Amino acid sequence: MGHKAGFVNILGKPNVGKSTLLNALLGEKLSIITSKAQTTRHRIQGMMNAPEYQVIFSDTPGILDPTYKLQENMLKAARSALVDADILIYLTEPGEEPDPDHPIIRKVARMKIPVLLVINKIDLSNQEEVTTSMARWDQVLPKAEKIPISALEKFNIDYLFDRIVQSLPESPPYYPKDAFTDKSERFLAGEMIREKILLHYKQEIPYAVEVEIESFKEEPELIRISSVIYVERDSQKGILIGSEGKALKKVGREARLEMERFFKKKIFLETRVKVNRDWRNNERQIKNFGYH
Repeated sequence: MGHKAGFVNILGKPNVGKSTLLNALLGEKLSIITSKAQTTRHRIQGMMNAPEYQVIFSDTPGILDPTYKLQENMLKAARSALVDADILIYLTEPGEEPDPDHPIIRKVARMKIPVLLVINKIDLSNQEEVTTSMARWDQVLPKAEKIPISALEKFNIDYLFDRIVQSLPESPPYYPKDAFTDKSERFLAGEMIREKILLHYKQEIPYAVEVEIESFKEEPELIRISSVIYVERDSQKGILIGSEGKALKKVGREARLEMERFFKKKIFLETRVKVNRDWRNNERQIKNFGYH
């Protein structure tokens, strides 16, 4: 048998564990993870390479009803996963009610490629609830293979990965075999900062934030990174910085340590906060931040 390669796109509602699953499949943290919905804003690809295959996983924003332009762009990114997949993973969790009339679910039901209906978070459920969930989804996506997992506990991840490799089409690799992701180091550094903001701030602050890496200068033993954190209002800027700058310093310190673990170098990180009013509803600003 020849070399296998293909695109495996992960789709599902917000906060079902898509990023956790991607990281579990890769064995490396690539997508940021928090308990907040809408953590993932972009499609992020991660590659798993072996001599006989190349799997290109794609994490996507959650399927939601958009309320501002940024969310409209996030939904477009999620929908694009239906177009270029060789294998589709639809991720759900016990208790989610399948909606057979949802436009995306209808498209998934009509797809000719292999569809894996993966039920995550079974460690937080029980056998009866999981069985009920599988039966409900069997009515909506009868052709999909149903696989229960716990991405957090890495339960059944090996089986899921084996099924993915078995279903890959024969193809030469799409990327160099030493490639790990389609995202730049600048992008990953910005996501690490945004993750810490999501973890430490409540209400609207995390969703009003965008991070821009102004400079990323790599030296033999050190990487110097200069970043700007954008918010929408002056009041948000004050909350983000905190009294005497302590809150922002904590974010910067934790992000720096995360970067040092990932890049395996010492990091000098500079963070500043600027106001970019109502950027989430400004199409030009959204494009400037890399949302297409």
